[in-house]
Parts: sequence; C-alpha cells; structure tokens
Amino acid sequence: MYYEIFNSPVGPLLLQGDDSTLKQLSFLKNRNTKPFIDPSWCRRPDNFVDARAQLVEYFQGERREFDIELDFGVAEDSFSAQVWRELQRIPYGETRSYRDVANNIGRTKAFRAVGQANHRNPIAIVVPCHRVIGSDGTLTGFGGGLATKKYLLDMESRMSQSKTVKGNNNRVKHLVST
Repeated sequence: MYYEIFNSPVGPLLLQGDDSTLKQLSFLKNRNTKPFIDPSWCRRPDNFVDARAQLVEYFQGERREFDIELDFGVAEDSFSAQVWRELQRIPYGETRSYRDVANNIGRTKAFRAVGQANHRNPIAIVVPCHRVIGSDGTLTGFGGGLATKKYLLDMESRMSQSKTVKGNNNRVKHLVST
C-alpha cells in the first residue's frame, strides 16, 4: 500500500491506494486523533499523479467528475457500495437528502443506514458524500467538518454555472475486503 498527502484548499488530504486504485481519500484536519498511516505503507507520490491532477482541476472548478479507478474494499452488492454508487450519481453543484438517496436505491426506510454508509465513505470528495444534506436542507455531519462541507457545496454551486469542465464517470473496482 502507498500513500500521499495532498495539500488542498480545504486542508491536507490523505490519499491511500495500491498500484492501480485509490482506496482512501480522507481529511487530515478536524480529526480528534492523528490520522492512521500504517507503518507498512510507503509514501509514493508517483502513484497518485492522476488523482492529484484531478483534485487540482476540481478545486479550480475545471472538473465535475473524477476519472480515477476506485476500490471501495467491500462487496459490490453490499449496502454501503450501493449508497456510494448512488452518491456518485448526485450531479455536481446539487444536493440530495439521506431520504432521497435511500429512495433512489430502493430502500425507502433506510435513510439512517444511508447516513451511516455516508459516514463510512472511504473516498471523500471523489465519492461526493458532501452533497448529502438533511431533509430540511440543513448541513449535517461531515468528516471534514461542516465548514469544509459548506465550502465544497458553495464552490460547486458557483462553478456549476461557469466554464467547460473535464471528467468522465469514475471507474469503480469493487473488491471484497479480506
């Protein structure tokens, strides 16, 4: 496993993965504990050139979708994977409620479970859990902090009305964790 720290406008982000997939993208600020970087992981910036370039484009408003191979580390048919795939369908600059996500995956009463899956999303920003809000329109919990969530939503709202952007749908590789 490899990792890199990416300095973004919302603070440092931890990227972790292997030779071909991104397995984790998490916020290093607003954490009560030191971020987990396994001693067996090697820092290797070269493994994350595409991810870093696409994150730069995203924060500059030039990219609305990411074209990075992802590995959620769970079975493709798991509830969490269903939720994370649905998050990837939320258009740039828009939001959905937990109830909306539950309805869209055919689990109308599972909005609390959607919240838990959203909380466990291992690949923030690329799998846009920040686009999920409360049914009443309020901002709800977010691993990067509510100020970061507001920043991302405001940035996307501003940029969604601007120039041509880059990006294809994510290529997701689902693997069962061992």
